Order: sequence, then structure tokens, then C-alpha cells
Amino acid sequence: MKIISVREKPDYKDRAIEYFQGSWKSVLPVIYEDSITHSIKARNPLPQWYLLEKDSEIIGCAGLITNDFISRGDLYPWVCALFIEEKHRGNAYGSLLIEKAKTDAKEAGFGYLYLSTSHIGYYEKYDFKYIGQGYHPWGEESRIYEIQLE
Repeated sequence: MKIISVREKPDYKDRAIEYFQGSWKSVLPVIYEDSITHSIKARNPLPQWYLLEKDSEIIGCAGLITNDFISRGDLYPWVCALFIEEKHRGNAYGSLLIEKAKTDAKEAGFGYLYLSTSHIGYYEKYDFKYIGQGYHPWGEESRIYEIQLE
């Protein structure tokens, strides 16, 4: 298993864009293209985009961003777009991407990490705590979770 930071390995940029676009079809493709492209030479530590590779195959992805299209602009950073290919689920591979986001967030000086989701039960396994609801520009709401970075 290998976690690839697109910022550290910019030669993965096009593969990352394509993978995120294919994994999150509900997000306009230009969003990932623009964010991933500009993250490579960003002045700040965020955003970060990660790919999870197993046996030379990309099987998952995640991001570390300043806001996940949610009303709680006072909270950041956010782990976003966590995705594991269906045939690889059930192996805790998502936790590898979460740990990478936690490490990078802590190294950047943040004390907490947040996420927005409709899932109940998954993130709690990794010590995330539900802290309330947040609202998206398109009218939906999501559960907000946080974890203290130690």
C-alpha cells in the first residue's frame, strides 16, 4: 500500500484529477481539476490531495481542504472526498487516508480535523465525534465530525 501526495509527486496530477472526477461524479469535474492543479504550488499547506495505491492500482482517494462546501467556515481543515473502490472496502483502507490527512494537518499546526458526511457509524470507528449539523449551498445538510489531533 502506498499513499501518494499529489503535491509531493506532481507527475500524478492528471491521474489524480481523473480518479477524483470518476469517483465523485456529483461534483463538477472542473472543481477537482482546478483545485488539484493549483494545490501543487500552493503557498499554504492546504489543499492536499491523496491517492491510495495497491499493487500499482489506484484504489482510493481523499483530500485535505479548507472548506468542504459547508456553512461552518469557522472550522478547518476538512478531510474530504474519501473514497475506496467497492471491491477493496472492508479492509480499513480508508483509515490509511484518514491517518495521512491527520498527520499532514497536525504538521501544518492544526489541532483538529473535521469532516462532513451523511454516514453514521463509519467515522466513529476512527474516533471522530459528531458535533452538529452543517449546511451546503445547494440546500442539503450534513453531519459534522471532528477529531482532536494529538
